[in-house]
Amino acid sequence: MSQPLRIGNASGFYGDRFTAVREMLEGGPLDVLTGDYLAELTMLILGRSRMKDPAGGYATTFLRQMEESLGLAVRHGTKIVTNAGGLNPRGLADALRALAGRLGVDVRIAHVEGDDLLGRADGLGLAASRYGRPLTANAYLGAWGIVACLRAGADIVVTGRVTDASLVVGPAAAHFGWARDDWDALAGATAAGHVLECGAQATGGNYAFFQEIYNVKAAAWGDPHRGDPHRADPPGFPIAEIRADGSSVITKHPGTGGAVTTETVTAQLLYEIGAPAYAGPDVTARFDTIGLRREGPDRVLISGTRGVPPPASTKVCLNHLGGHRNEMTFVLTGLDIEAKAEFAKAQLEASFGHGGRGGRPARVEWTLVGAAKPDAETQGEATALLRCAVLDPDPDKVGRAFSGAVVELALAGYPGFTMTSPPGKGGPYGVYTPAFVPNEEIEHVAVLPDGTRRVIARSAFTQPPPAQGGDPSSIVNRPDGAAEDEPRSVDNRVVRVPLGWVAGARSGDKGGDANIGVWARTDAQWSWLEGFLTTERFGALLPETREHTVTRHVLPNLRAVNFVVEGLLQEGVSASTRFDPQGKALGEWLRSRHVDVPVALIPEELIPDDPIPEAVR
Repeated sequence: MSQPLRIGNASGFYGDRFTAVREMLEGGPLDVLTGDYLAELTMLILGRSRMKDPAGGYATTFLRQMEESLGLAVRHGTKIVTNAGGLNPRGLADALRALAGRLGVDVRIAHVEGDDLLGRADGLGLAASRYGRPLTANAYLGAWGIVACLRAGADIVVTGRVTDASLVVGPAAAHFGWARDDWDALAGATAAGHVLECGAQATGGNYAFFQEIYNVKAAAWGDPHRGDPHRADPPGFPIAEIRADGSSVITKHPGTGGAVTTETVTAQLLYEIGAPAYAGPDVTARFDTIGLRREGPDRVLISGTRGVPPPASTKVCLNHLGGHRNEMTFVLTGLDIEAKAEFAKAQLEASFGHGGRGGRPARVEWTLVGAAKPDAETQGEATALLRCAVLDPDPDKVGRAFSGAVVELALAGYPGFTMTSPPGKGGPYGVYTPAFVPNEEIEHVAVLPDGTRRVIARSAFTQPPPAQGGDPSSIVNRPDGAAEDEPRSVDNRVVRVPLGWVAGARSGDKGGDANIGVWARTDAQWSWLEGFLTTERFGALLPETREHTVTRHVLPNLRAVNFVVEGLLQEGVSASTRFDPQGKALGEWLRSRHVDVPVALIPEELIPDDPIPEAVR
């Protein structure tokens, strides 16, 4: 059996830990190092950058990282594959060649292009929007351009907008010689790529049960005591040891912080997905077939992933300039918090249109954050925040006219009036929308190290993704509402506790939609959770989702349910006026809600020494 291909990741977003590239190259052997720098919001940022400098449009951070680590990568024989090319992969490839020349490093550089459809937006029907012509229009390319570059001897492959998982699928397919229809192998590598793509999220970052990794004692039964972290080293970045059949072991370099467990991997597999049929340009990976098994400390095997042909259309990321936005935050302290908040709202609303301000902004959203603690011993504990976010096509309406109106209330407002920031003019915001074009409209091109342009043929096999990611019989999907009023338990005793005592969650954004993946920790807890957490109960626990379409997907192999909430994040991250515009904290809000849980499912370490509270019935 051939040796596994060791693929590491050193970036989960544009702005991730700068030193991660060097850490990964110095931490142990790697065949390939990947870096994911692109997100929907990042494409907007790069689009605005390209407006100022047509030669820009790529992630300049990566170039600075290579200045520090390119020689190290070459000495170790580690190939680098990254989407840091953004809107200008050719420009980044040229800049890397110039850098290698200055450093005296002999390296073969290739790039992948064809994702940028902006010049064809009108002909492809991508400009039909109330916002007009898009600022960026990029198709999600697959792995085969990367494969062509690596097979031609490239040491570094720079891409634009490819699917995040393709950064891993490409090197694996090139190394093992997979064919375009090796669906299961491609699906397995896609699962590994999805785990690696967000960096340290796979090794304990943003993990629901972080206290177990960092030895922080969790509070139980209202006990305010917290143990102090004995160590909080930054988590190491993940590595996938890809095998010839597409299975993999997720791990990390020895001695680095964080941990790799079946649950940290589960959390990342659930991150920002929809249906279990995870469709991409190379393969539709059935996440409902994934199996996880611990193989040792910081080693988790991913196996059994099944794949089917990809769909006949390719997803396109569109970003438009939507208008202008601003926000100001009032600090409310002490008594009568709600009354102070209502007074501040009334005063500011009355000021719109006065003093030549031009009227109320098109969108005004208020959010009261936190609650003042009674008889607080510190001023912070006695304080809540009132945030006002505004959006409008007219920059003047949301600029100084808005923030100045807030400041003018300073001596005429509620007692203790103060703000968290001085007045500002605000700035533009973008609107993200997805679109789809036929695969044959995409010209996927690998530009090899010698400059040869190789057009990548589209897949000869396509099919619509299965509705639930596989055979209906493989989905244990009890109809919502079928759960009994009382949780199942041998002695019928339940106690009202936070859902997070028995379930983990991770949430995020997919444009204007939010997803919340929830998993149980044991088989017994899963038997209860799968029937208990219906869409109706989900809406009751998170009332802000009730006005939105919510779809529930069940992934029994992961002991998980995934909820997709359409439109909760409005028109995407940059345009959202929510306090949590990317939905990152929705899962933790859900875990904090109190529900009736069978006593037998409560972990022993959370059961107090005192008798079980009266809440049990």
